[in-house]
Amino acid sequence: MGKRVIIMGAAGRDFHNFNVVYRDDPHSEVVAFTATQIPDIDDRMYPPQLAGPRYPRGIPIEPEESLVELIREKRADQVVFAYSDVSHEYVMHRGSVVLAAGADFVLLGPRSTMLASTRPVVAVCATRTGAGKSQTTRRAAEILKAMGKRVVVIRHPMPYGDLVRQAVQRFATYQDLTDHGCTIEEREEYEPHIDRGSIVYAGVDYGAILERAQAEADVILWDGGNNDLPFYRPDLHITVADPHRPGHELRYHPGEANLRAADVVVINKVDSATAEGLATVRRNVREANPRARVIEAASPITLTEPQTVRGKRVLVIEDGPTLTHGEMPYGAGVILARQLGASELIDPRPYAVGSIAEVFARYPHIGPLVPAMGYGQRQVDELERTIDATPADLVIVATPIDLRRVLKLSKPAVRVRYDLEERGDLTLTQVLKEVLARVSR
Repeated sequence: MGKRVIIMGAAGRDFHNFNVVYRDDPHSEVVAFTATQIPDIDDRMYPPQLAGPRYPRGIPIEPEESLVELIREKRADQVVFAYSDVSHEYVMHRGSVVLAAGADFVLLGPRSTMLASTRPVVAVCATRTGAGKSQTTRRAAEILKAMGKRVVVIRHPMPYGDLVRQAVQRFATYQDLTDHGCTIEEREEYEPHIDRGSIVYAGVDYGAILERAQAEADVILWDGGNNDLPFYRPDLHITVADPHRPGHELRYHPGEANLRAADVVVINKVDSATAEGLATVRRNVREANPRARVIEAASPITLTEPQTVRGKRVLVIEDGPTLTHGEMPYGAGVILARQLGASELIDPRPYAVGSIAEVFARYPHIGPLVPAMGYGQRQVDELERTIDATPADLVIVATPIDLRRVLKLSKPAVRVRYDLEERGDLTLTQVLKEVLARVSR
C-alpha cells in the first residue's frame, strides 16, 4: 500500500508540492491539507479539477489545530511541512507534534520541487518577509528590460479565492486585478509590476503557469513570497537580507536555505540599519555562504507632499505580511513620519474592529500603526472602519500599492514609495549581464 500523506500549508507551497510531487504518484495518497497563517482558507477543498483523476472528490483543507486528530483519523504515514517564514524552533515544534503522533515529518527539497524552464530564470528570494525583495525584483526587471529582454514576472502564489478560476492567472492591466477579484495582498505584489509595464503570472498550477509564461518571455523573473525557495530552477538565485533583523538570516525557515543557496546576496536597507546590525548580517553571510557575491543596497523612502506631515497627528498604514509573520514592529512609513516631524503617531489599536483587532491581539509586537490586512472584502471593510475611527489629521500610506485606489478614506492621505538603490562596486546590472552571457537558450 502507498504512503498516506498530510501536507501542512498556507495555500501556496503546499499546493505546489502536491502538484509536482504527489498528484501523479501512484505510491502515495494525500489525505488532507492543513491551513494556517492566512485567515479563512481552512475548511475548504482542494478541488478535483486541480487534484487530478486520482482524487475525484478533491482533498479536504483542515485547520492546522486539528493536525494530531487528522494523523490518527486518516492513518497518515507522513506529514509534509510546506509553508514559510517561520523560525527553526517553530518548525521543530511542529515536527515534535507529528513525531509524537507516530508519523514521519518531511521537508521536501529543491531537487524534488523545482521545475525547469526553457528560458533563463532569475529568482529573487529573501531571508524574511519585508526584507526588500519586491523592490529588488522591480530593479531586476528594469535592468533586464533595458537590455532589450522580454521579462515575465511569476509571483509566488496567493490563491485565497476560487482555486479553479485561479489555477493560471495573467495580469497586465488594473482591470485584470479587478476581474480576478484580487485581495489587497495580491494587489500589493502585482500592481507595482503592472505600473512598470511588466506582465505578471500567478495562481495554483505552476507547471501550467510556466508553460504560458515562457511562451512570451526571454527571461523568467521569479518574485518569491515570504522567504520561500523558488518553484523554478534558477540560473541566478538572488537572496535579500535585512539588517533591521540581524541574525534572522540564520534562524528562519527556509530563509537560511535561501541564504546558503544564493549566488548573490543583497544586503538591503544599509541607509537605515545600525552599524551593529550591518556587521552581524555581513558576518553571517560570509560564514554561511562564502561563495556568494554580495551587493549592498539602500531603499530610499520618498513621500508625495512631504511638507504636509510636519506637526500633524498621523496614522501610518504599513504592509500587512511584513508586520505579521514578518515580525517587524514598524516599516518605512513610521521611519519617514518621524524624519518629517509628525507630532504624534496615533495608535489605532483602541479603535480597531473585527479581524483588525484580532490581528493586533495575535501580533502584540506591532507598534502604533495599522497593518494593511485585506484577505477578503469583510477584512477590507473592517480596515476602512478602523482607519475612519482613528483620530488622525493625516494618513500615511506606506504599502506597495496606493491604497487610496482600493479603500474609501475619509481623511487626507499621502503615499510613501521605496525603491532599490545599489551602493558599492558590484551591481545587479553587472551580475545580470554576466548570467545572461553565460546562459544561452
